[in-house]
Amino acid sequence: MKLRNRLTLISTVTFGVVFFITSALIYFAFYNSSERVFFNELKKTSLLSAFYYLEKDELTQIEHSTIRNEFRSTIESSMVAVYNSENQVEYGKLFSDSHITTEYLERVRKQQKIQFQSEDHFYYGIYYPDNQGNFVVFVKASNSEFLAQTHRLLLIMIVVLLAGLAVIFALSKNLSNLAYRPISKVVKQINQIDDTNLGQAITPPNTNDEVDELIKTYNKLFARLSETFLIQKNFINYVSHEFKTPLAAIAGNLEVFAQKDRTAAEYKKVADDALENVYKIEDLLSNLLLMSGLKNQATTFVFFRIDEVIWNVYEALQEKSTFLEVPIKIDLQVLHPALLEFKGNETLIQLALFNLVENALKYSNKQPVIIAILEIGGRLTVEIRDFGQGIAPEDLSLIGQTFYRGKNVGRIPGSGIGLSLAKTILDQHQITFELESELQRGTTVRLTFDQTTTRS
Repeated sequence: MKLRNRLTLISTVTFGVVFFITSALIYFAFYNSSERVFFNELKKTSLLSAFYYLEKDELTQIEHSTIRNEFRSTIESSMVAVYNSENQVEYGKLFSDSHITTEYLERVRKQQKIQFQSEDHFYYGIYYPDNQGNFVVFVKASNSEFLAQTHRLLLIMIVVLLAGLAVIFALSKNLSNLAYRPISKVVKQINQIDDTNLGQAITPPNTNDEVDELIKTYNKLFARLSETFLIQKNFINYVSHEFKTPLAAIAGNLEVFAQKDRTAAEYKKVADDALENVYKIEDLLSNLLLMSGLKNQATTFVFFRIDEVIWNVYEALQEKSTFLEVPIKIDLQVLHPALLEFKGNETLIQLALFNLVENALKYSNKQPVIIAILEIGGRLTVEIRDFGQGIAPEDLSLIGQTFYRGKNVGRIPGSGIGLSLAKTILDQHQITFELESELQRGTTVRLTFDQTTTRS
């Protein structure tokens, strides 16, 4: 069942149930109230009948004449019976009524009054002691008018219920169509999306409700999915390119090498070249495997010193620093040693810092790379600065994507994984990552460590 039909059905059924319960309460309240009013009128009539028949000797002729006129205008004598102590009808003409039994007469004498109804009439009886004796006065009246009123009310309620259901159904259908219209537009826009325009945002209806929030969430989700699909789409190109170079070098060397016999030195050189290319492939695969598992990996965090990790990175990159003729300088400006202690995975943090410093070395244009360890606002901050070629403004927002490399990298080797891997590790450790860069002026990477993960 479609959502709009379900909303229409639910609203109609809800109205029907509520109206039915309300109508039942009104009907029973009206029934009881009308019945009470009817019996009160019979009570007055029974008292009037008692005065008419039993107080004649104690009233003046004028008073009795007034009561007689009122009595005759109120009820016929055929509807009144005044019983004496022998349960015989002494006054009135209600002689043979099967509903007025001896049991009822005795109950009146004990309870002073009684009321009941039969299928066609209402009955009311009172006990009336007099100087002539003790009497029981019974009056009855037809309930046809009472039943007619209740039946009319019941009929009106049924008609109103049916009419109300029809009106509510029509209104609910129109309102559900109106409410569903933004969803229909969204469904139409979604149906127009395919793999070529996956990142296309859905236009929100600006209704400031759950639908609007759902669409905004959808746009964020598909923006991430679009980025993922883009990475997957470029994955084969990047990986094949990175694998093709070392594999082509290995194959070329082996083809040339196989054309004639070689000396031991030549054998060793070819083996070393092949082994170097194999190491490149192995390193690329290791980074890819590490990245694929990092986002869902649960690691054990312990306290370690950030400055010691940075010195380890410094030592690990000394050979490359010497080869590239780029000096690395460490500037330690932290006054509170406890701030240098950080809770995390030391191996992963060292890997992230290694990749960031290595990037700075590669793109520094033989200018020094400075690693500053600072205390800013009571927080540990590490800045990695180079004064090299920098990053173009249009590349800044994309530079952290896996396999993405800036347009100005030239022939500098790289896979586009290092920075993405470092960001994944930093995010896992709740370390804020900021990147500032200007073409031909250099790049600064700023890492801010959360206070809750340091011993400050």
